[in-house]
Amino acid sequence: QVQLVESGGGLVQPGGSLRLSCAASGFSLDHYSVGWFRQAPGMEREGVSCISSIDGSANYANSVKGRFTISRDMAKNTVYLQMNSLKREDTAVYYCARAPFASGCVGEYDYWGQGAQVTVSS
Repeated sequence: QVQLVESGGGLVQPGGSLRLSCAASGFSLDHYSVGWFRQAPGMEREGVSCISSIDGSANYANSVKGRFTISRDMAKNTVYLQMNSLKREDTAVYYCARAPFASGCVGEYDYWGQGAQVTVSS
């Protein structure tokens, strides 16, 4: 049974940091890439970052480059999103999702976590 479970969301002041975790089960990060997405109220969902199963490379949305870092722990089968220098506009529900088998970070993501709320406010 494929599952992705996010944790680590919360309330943080502007300029602060949070680390999100995405614990994956039922599949291996050796074969599937995992991406982070976010959706703010009234906005469309947007891709934030992805880490490729093929070579471990990462990509980022322009809005988070230099502030967010994606990583993975293969032993724990967990993907992380370290978020630094947070801004109010980073406020959203953050989701992790699984990309198609051996596709890198492209294609239709087929399994999604339940989401983690991140609120950046003073």
